[in-house]
Amino acid sequence: MRRDIFQAIADPVRREILEIISDKPLSVNQVAENFQISRQAISKQLKILNECGLIAVNQEGRERYFYVKPDSLIPAFMWIDQLQKRWENKVDSFELYVEKLQKEKDDKRK
Repeated sequence: MRRDIFQAIADPVRREILEIISDKPLSVNQVAENFQISRQAISKQLKILNECGLIAVNQEGRERYFYVKPDSLIPAFMWIDQLQKRWENKVDSFELYVEKLQKEKDDKRK
């Protein structure tokens, strides 16, 4: 099953995993050391991140090391950037409206 990257980053544990392995590739055990949940639960979260294409695995001997594929996050960054611009425009419009109301209120007091 191919999952959506937004589905993957919606979960706080998976976001923290991405943050942890963004510095350097880590094994499941190394990732699990950062959490109060089981190694199996971490494996499941890594599997979801891998299915979404956000991380990849490098086999070194018997160990598997997980690392972030930064380019896979570009669609999420682009969507967030568009959303931010849209909301900034709405907030700017609201601020102008509030300033206008305040000016009208001040003018009536004079």
